[in-house]
Amino acid sequence: MSEIIEENKSAQAFDANSNVIISPEERREMIEKVELKFSEIMEIMRISREDPNCEHTPHRLAKMYINEIFAGRYTAPPSLTFFPNRKNVDNLVISQGIQVMSICSHHWQTIAGKCTIGYIPNKRIIGLSKLSRIVDWFARRGQIQEEMGEQIADYLVELLRPKAVGVVIRAKHYCMIARGIKGSEDDTIMTTSVMRGYLQNDLKLRNEFINLIK
Repeated sequence: MSEIIEENKSAQAFDANSNVIISPEERREMIEKVELKFSEIMEIMRISREDPNCEHTPHRLAKMYINEIFAGRYTAPPSLTFFPNRKNVDNLVISQGIQVMSICSHHWQTIAGKCTIGYIPNKRIIGLSKLSRIVDWFARRGQIQEEMGEQIADYLVELLRPKAVGVVIRAKHYCMIARGIKGSEDDTIMTTSVMRGYLQNDLKLRNEFINLIK
């Protein structure tokens, strides 16, 4: 899922929604380089360096993208806590309202919404707060919503080997809202769902999941 980037490959490019762990030193160097590029962009756009409101904007942008918005590209997966399924729980465990804050790979505009995760345990149960950390780790990258749901579901299958997993994401896409497209785009919500295991094959169970999360 992740690999430590080698020093002699520090400039290696990889997909916007992938992950390669790099050191804090490499991130600091990256911030310095990106800051210079944002300064050039502002000059091209004829934004005065003497504007007091924009004096430190290139540095703020560089830090924001690398340490916050794109943090999931460069950092290790979150530390997770698992518990044994001692009582052989064989029903859906659902966490709703998990915040999604991401950025569109196409226009670098915000994707904001909520994620619901449901799973039927096998031998392991995960702490519910850890589900939020997993979602945030995958969200903090350049994403398309369809692939983000697939990544989260596949990761949970790898970690838990559950009997079933469902990941539903509902989000607003500001590439529609902010770009001046006419219509009711500010009310438009995109919904994606990914099902694995029993939820993929058992229609009755899938309907139960969907009804529980309405």
